[in-house]
Amino acid sequence: MRVSKRATGAIALSAAAVLVASGCSSNSSGGGDAASKDGSIVVHGVQPENPLVPSNTTETGGGKIIDWMFTGLVEYPNDGGAPRNALAESIDTKDSKVFTIKIKKGTKFHDGTEVKSKNFVDAWNWAAYSPNGAQNGSFFADIQGFDQTYTTDPDGPDGPKKAPAPTAEKLSGLKVIDEQTFEVTLAAPTAVFPTKLGYSAYMPLPDVFFTQKPEDFGKKPIGNGPVKFVSWEDNVLIKLTRFDDYNLRDKMKIKDVDVKLYQDENAAYSDVLANNLDFLESLPTSALAGDKWKTDLGERGLNTTTPTTALIAFPIYDKRYQNPKLRRAVSLAINRQDISDKIFFGTRKPADSWANPLTPGAKPGNCTACKYDVAQAKQLLAEAGGFTGEMVFYYNSDSSHKDWMDAVAQQVKTNLNINARAEGVPTFAVFRQNINAHKMTGPYRAAWQQDYPDVENWINPLYVTGGSSNDGLYSNPEVDALAKTAGAAPSLDASHEAFSKAVELVDKDVPSIPIYFYGQQSGHSEKIKKLQLNNVGELDITSVEL
Repeated sequence: MRVSKRATGAIALSAAAVLVASGCSSNSSGGGDAASKDGSIVVHGVQPENPLVPSNTTETGGGKIIDWMFTGLVEYPNDGGAPRNALAESIDTKDSKVFTIKIKKGTKFHDGTEVKSKNFVDAWNWAAYSPNGAQNGSFFADIQGFDQTYTTDPDGPDGPKKAPAPTAEKLSGLKVIDEQTFEVTLAAPTAVFPTKLGYSAYMPLPDVFFTQKPEDFGKKPIGNGPVKFVSWEDNVLIKLTRFDDYNLRDKMKIKDVDVKLYQDENAAYSDVLANNLDFLESLPTSALAGDKWKTDLGERGLNTTTPTTALIAFPIYDKRYQNPKLRRAVSLAINRQDISDKIFFGTRKPADSWANPLTPGAKPGNCTACKYDVAQAKQLLAEAGGFTGEMVFYYNSDSSHKDWMDAVAQQVKTNLNINARAEGVPTFAVFRQNINAHKMTGPYRAAWQQDYPDVENWINPLYVTGGSSNDGLYSNPEVDALAKTAGAAPSLDASHEAFSKAVELVDKDVPSIPIYFYGQQSGHSEKIKKLQLNNVGELDITSVEL
């Protein structure tokens, strides 16, 4: 699941969500602009899965920190507009295959060194070299030479074979022209390529990154964004502060940001009510009943929709879940409307498509596996040979997922007579570590928040063999071939149509189960005078005024 500047789309935010003016400043340290400029805020967070390296971060805990600390070539406006240049001075192409990228002169990393074109080229080469183990390495598959730098394990993590050694360490499609210019040659024309470049996998890395172990850098990361790293106490706090040498558009209006790492969203909600926490992006389900959050927070409560979908993923590397009829049976046994009404009180919409409908190129209603049909589910389960043993649905218990995951497990138990239950893993970081290690022994909670505004982002990372977030190890050569054709289509319209064909195959295989489309209720303290949310509901920290 991805966050912050990485995502956008044509979505309509409520007026309150676009720009919030609470009118209250009882906790501020003074008056007017001076108080805001030197002020600080505390925002909700969870322990990141990994040390903070952009191309090795695929989840929200670390994702929003990276998005605040780094600035990429393009950015995605909060209002859902088209991507626009950020660090890029220009991105030019005549054929959507060869791109000349010029970056703005005089921007700096937090260690004072200048950001140069080589910092992009070196960072991308490092991520695309598969022995480095970057989780986002597959995002560079568009670039010429990727098939020489990136190899995969032919029989999976449990098989005896290992991935063959790459034949090259660097992408042949990357070339430094001068200190501000580099050239990117793709393997085939790809119309969506410039849109991707705001995603964190494409961030530059300072020279010092390449002089130390990546994990050591990630524990004390050096970025080039509006805030810089101060300290990190695991499971407690990550401290950030304004980077005063930042000279691009989105400068900070406050000084310090403390990211408090919670294990319980109810505790975070209590802190928002008491003005001890300044922003909580997602309120717990306990606050939704009877619109309790509206009464509790008043004008401090925000309501919006985001291009995000809640899913349940299958560990297809487990033989018990390799039959698509079983997976479809489980999906058809889930009453999504009931979960929306009784757990989320109508604040979430039942999912009926594989890509969130707020995403450019997405087709609504194309998830036939999302129907509620108990009779067909029972028939498919019988055809699959039934299910023996216990089916445990896993989730991270440091966020508000227990209620709906319990409901899913109970529906499967009742409708399919499977011994099913839900079980929480204490922290998101441990949960994600188990997923990435392919140690899951049952279906598990997942979610996808688009990295960039195109339906491609809902297919390639999730369902193409070796995709960066294809955590269940699903593989269908026909899906791979159609996705490759779609990526090389001459226009976005042609690309989107080709991706829809790939989705039809995904719908037959049911490698995961879309459950609901996110609606988002957020809250802030009285300390906040103004703030903006981006299109995926994360706080734009550069907009905050006290």
